[in-house]
Amino acid sequence: MEVLRYSAFTKEARGGNPAGVVLDARGLSSADMAAIAKEVGYSETAFVLPAEGPELEVRYFSPAVEVPFCGHATIATAVAYAQLHGTGDLTLSTKAGIIGVRTQMDAAGWCAATLTSVPPRTAEVSDAQVEDLLAILGWDASELDPDLAPRAAYAGAWHVILAAATRSRLAHLDYDVPKLTRLMEQNGWVTVSLVWRESGTVFHARNPFPTGGVFEDPATGAAAAALGGYLRERRLIPLPAEVTVLQGHDMGRPSSITVTIPEEQGTGIGITGTAVPI
Repeated sequence: MEVLRYSAFTKEARGGNPAGVVLDARGLSSADMAAIAKEVGYSETAFVLPAEGPELEVRYFSPAVEVPFCGHATIATAVAYAQLHGTGDLTLSTKAGIIGVRTQMDAAGWCAATLTSVPPRTAEVSDAQVEDLLAILGWDASELDPDLAPRAAYAGAWHVILAAATRSRLAHLDYDVPKLTRLMEQNGWVTVSLVWRESGTVFHARNPFPTGGVFEDPATGAAAAALGGYLRERRLIPLPAEVTVLQGHDMGRPSSITVTIPEEQGTGIGITGTAVPI
């Protein structure tokens, strides 16, 4: 068994979000996968289980828990697979559902992957949940963007979206880890998706992930897909649309995620990025 290490949503190993990738996890138990992910220490490690048919089963483990879907580890896995077997289409069976992925070489010679999420959806968050979240983050309600209401959003995993009114508010992140962990576990949120809208099609994001044993995620493809579904469902952007999510800059690991939002409601959201070996 070999654990590959790739950084996704970047063209430099010092940027993006690192992921572990095991392209052949046959014979590993869930406990084995959890132990390996903890030892690797990245926010996610993907374990691929080759199947007889056209689908590959993929499981995702953080250092603390298994999650149903992870965007950056999917991009890393697809690029690692393409470098071994060649570019093309893959069908991944995940605990969140079927994920289609296409890999291809771009004009500059980089291998890029595009995944299509499961159908996204959103859910309300109560005033009490928002108040608890703001208190834990040390934010005030006056610092929120009034045009982007707090909402839980799903595109394979649940993320609660909280939009800051200014870039300076987003730039400062400090929170009580045990309290935020408990709040997220109580509500089934995989990350907290903190965003700031620079323009109609450019967003900056930060994603606390204490439930996975990670203070902050440098690039969160699943949350970016959930954001795309949120923008479409709430009619906050002309459709179809292509949005750029910039993440990791405040951590010194800059990343760029391209989000493709089809016009038709209920269709999957496209997430595109490159990945490089570490």
